[in-house]
Amino acid sequence: MPELLVELFSEEIPARMQARAAEDLARLLADALKPAGLVLEGVRSFHGPRRIALSCTLPAATAAVEEERRGPRADATGPALEGFLRATGLPREGLEERDTGKGVYLYAVIRRPGRPTAELLAEALPALLRRFPWPKSMRWGDGSGFTWVRPLQRILCVFDGAAVPFALAAEGDDGHGLRTGEKTEGHRILSPGAFAARDAASWEAGLRERHVVADAAEREALIERGVAELATAEGLEVVPDRGLLAEVAGLVEWPVPLLGRIDDAFMDLPAEVMRTSMRVNQRYFALRHRDGRAANRFALVANIPATDGGAKIIAGNERVLRARLSDARFFWDNDRKAGLESFLPKLEGVTFHAKLGTQAQRVERIVALARHLAPLVGADTELAARAAKLCKADLASGMVGEFPELQGVMGGYYAREAGLDPRIADAIAQHYRPLGPTDAVPSEPMAVAVALADKLDTLAGFFAVGEKPTGSGDPFALRRAALGVIRIIRENELRLPLRQVFAAARPDAPVGELLDFLLERLRVQLRAEGQRHDVVAASIGSDDDLTRILARGEALKALLDTEDGANLLAAYKRAANILRIEEKKDGRAYSGPVNAGLLAAPEEAALDSAIAEIWPLTRQRLDAEDFAGATGALARLRAPVDAFFDKVVVNAEDPQLRVNRLLLLSSLRAAADQVAELSKIEA
Repeated sequence: MPELLVELFSEEIPARMQARAAEDLARLLADALKPAGLVLEGVRSFHGPRRIALSCTLPAATAAVEEERRGPRADATGPALEGFLRATGLPREGLEERDTGKGVYLYAVIRRPGRPTAELLAEALPALLRRFPWPKSMRWGDGSGFTWVRPLQRILCVFDGAAVPFALAAEGDDGHGLRTGEKTEGHRILSPGAFAARDAASWEAGLRERHVVADAAEREALIERGVAELATAEGLEVVPDRGLLAEVAGLVEWPVPLLGRIDDAFMDLPAEVMRTSMRVNQRYFALRHRDGRAANRFALVANIPATDGGAKIIAGNERVLRARLSDARFFWDNDRKAGLESFLPKLEGVTFHAKLGTQAQRVERIVALARHLAPLVGADTELAARAAKLCKADLASGMVGEFPELQGVMGGYYAREAGLDPRIADAIAQHYRPLGPTDAVPSEPMAVAVALADKLDTLAGFFAVGEKPTGSGDPFALRRAALGVIRIIRENELRLPLRQVFAAARPDAPVGELLDFLLERLRVQLRAEGQRHDVVAASIGSDDDLTRILARGEALKALLDTEDGANLLAAYKRAANILRIEEKKDGRAYSGPVNAGLLAAPEEAALDSAIAEIWPLTRQRLDAEDFAGATGALARLRAPVDAFFDKVVVNAEDPQLRVNRLLLLSSLRAAADQVAELSKIEA
């Protein structure tokens, strides 16, 4: 099939917007051509500092379409006829009259000839580009009504080797504007000037000849490999940072990695401070020794090769970095001189949320909750309260004011500088963790207490004031907080009564909603891990101890993986379905003791006896938290249940026998439900 190549060439596009823009271009074009029956195939998206582009294949033309529609009766007049004529675009004499056997009706045969794809592209692309969803855009030029992220300079649009002609002007303009063509440009400095490209291969090759690597993934790989090789040559390694790698790949077209040196005078700064200053201010990569110590080297990526091996570029960047690290030194020295305690009064003037008070008020809540949690997680109560008191103090420090990414981390450093217990410093440094799915969770009891107190206060507070996540938004990152709580509990195997803990966090908190929210996050996490989230849902019941719920779920999964368990589940669902149908029909719920005198068949007597035997046994095993034992006891019902359904008719003609057998099924359902709600298990 013929190939389409579209490139939008502009002034420099912010790196953070490029990937999404390339995705939007492919999506919007696919949506625009779909009504014509055209489907993009073999789509490749490109993005970089000065261009977004895509290539794909499309049919040369749309297929001819013949469509038949039935309209109103042949004698119809007025709105019914007029509406049908408008919908079909045909005059009255262009309709056919057909006798359907139920009357004579009007029929329209609509024939649409195929159209060249190039024509459809020329019609679709201007409107598509005018409504392009940049997060921010700008106008430029005298009287221009067209907006783009940065001044748009060229539009390359070729299909099947020929330019697709259209002019890009804002709606309502006189039709003049930037016109499409076959030309693009290479590197601004190394290869100025335009060149023509009539397909994706010549476009990509022509750009490479002119010092532009079009593919963003290739630029990332070149940067990653080049920086790693330079670091290895010095016996060092690169501090991993995928986000920075993607951003730098969006800043350069012809990446040239180089190594610079950090002045030894700054090497006593915390490694996190140096890394953050280099990353945020200059987009430099931090290097470290094999043992994890910060190295006095950094990597930068230039956009041009240098005749002197990059010496001048490196020297210039070293000068800039000295200035940046001098600023960091100023904050570091001033903050240490003031001391962590001195920042606490400033929190009284910092609003956390209009409905939840100041940061100082929030700290008092975290302190109280940390005291409550400490004995539950094995932490010293007074030390946990002390760590909680200081955990937000660094928010008022100069360093965190400059680099918000370092909150918590700097508090830990300042606590150590003040000579506080190392466990307090670690708890302050770690209380925001986990920051993401790959971040480690706190494991020392005091750090666990403070981290949980911080997250549980956030959840309870925002739920209490009605600021809950919605399907379209979660502005206060409550889902992330919930996942953090879940990971801390799971990975430390904590035993927390969550209803009690939420009530302790905030007396007016909607405890039931909070627990449901947390359990739903647990199911989402398990689903993402490829685990049986339905098994966990069946194991919850009225329990609020995540560790116990998960242990019960593991035991239930082990049972369901056996033949006995699978058959027992099928029998349970059969019993539950019978009960649901009969209870609805009879208008009553079946529960209560089975009449032993009405157990006419030996199979129903055997089932009743088996239920009576395993009931106290499963209860005893559950109370001892021997969940494998409880599910093992439940598995003993498999044989008598199979025999019952094989030999006994539940809906007997004798009303008394029928009711008694329904009560027996109800007893079976109740015996299973005390171990797990098997009705929640997906087939």
